[in-house]
Amino acid sequence: MGHSILFWIIAGCIAGWLTGKIMSGSGYGFIMDMVVGLVGALVGGFLMTHILGAAASGGLIYTVVVAVVGAVILTVLLRLVTGGRARNL
Repeated sequence: MGHSILFWIIAGCIAGWLTGKIMSGSGYGFIMDMVVGLVGALVGGFLMTHILGAAASGGLIYTVVVAVVGAVILTVLLRLVTGGRARNL
């Protein structure tokens, strides 16, 4: 059974905050860090299920770890595209 949308929003927000703390630099600001975390949760979930073949469901800790991995990957890609100009987003 899947998680509710509120569960994914909470996990994505936690992941965005953690990613802002993990990645060096100024980050994208509170709101954009949350958005990156939410999108990162989708990226991480896709990578875990389609590429690594891992289970798509788990508890909050598993979901946050997957979302953080996805958000870190997304942040690296965003920095490559924007040249590290975090404040312009």
